[in-house]
Amino acid sequence: MQSKDQSLEEVVDSLSPLAVDWMDDKAAEAIATLSEIPKKASYSRSDIEALLDDDFERGLLCSRLFLALSKDSMEAELTRILGKGGIGVKRYKSDRATFISALESLQLGEAMATTVNYEPVWSDILVERLRSGRGSAIQGQRRGRGLEDFAEAMVKEVFGESYETRCTFMGADGKTAKCDVAVPDKSRPRIVIEVKGYGATGSKMTDIIGDLDAIIDAMRRDTYLFFITDGMTWKNRLSDLKKIIERQNQGKITRIYTTKMREELLQDLKDLKSIIGL
Repeated sequence: MQSKDQSLEEVVDSLSPLAVDWMDDKAAEAIATLSEIPKKASYSRSDIEALLDDDFERGLLCSRLFLALSKDSMEAELTRILGKGGIGVKRYKSDRATFISALESLQLGEAMATTVNYEPVWSDILVERLRSGRGSAIQGQRRGRGLEDFAEAMVKEVFGESYETRCTFMGADGKTAKCDVAVPDKSRPRIVIEVKGYGATGSKMTDIIGDLDAIIDAMRRDTYLFFITDGMTWKNRLSDLKKIIERQNQGKITRIYTTKMREELLQDLKDLKSIIGL
């Protein structure tokens, strides 16, 4: 083998797209199931039951496709409606009527009728590619940014312009960490706020906890850390949320807030303004 130096241009010119087959056995089986659904003007409870009875997991996947819900969103919705007792095949078999009613409340029958009877055009293919790719990312970004805007509005109401957003703050012993809001500034913040909407930005759970731990490790002892979060998908990761709450119980996080705790957050910010003299 001849030894030679390669150039960037040479390597770039030799690049080609990586072709990846997205379809696995589960996807193929779901497509086969969907193709067998008879075309009707409307669909009833019996149609939903037939979908789940054949293969529960596959039927639930097809239901998600009709409803255009992600796996996390579907689980969150079913948990919200069904409450305790689980949302899997055991729950379905033990309480079929309630489970079917939950899917009906999500308007699965109507979604099936609308989808099955829809007459597609060629542009639908491109629209779907855009929705599943860029659209999904934008939805997550907007949900996350909405929570950040909520936090900033509370801070601005109390501290005026004495804060910085989406910055890297200076902590103890020269340590630094990223945060969403630093009050009054990033050079020596007295209040640090981290905002994370689980299921919003696509952040993994390990990233959320890791970001909080990085702030905890870097901040000075006289710094207050607020964690603002929201999102129904937390209900599917209660063990992870518990880890964050444990940090609050240990005094590492001053307080955890959701959007429903707006008044509490506002009052706590006002109290701290007086305590730290800003």
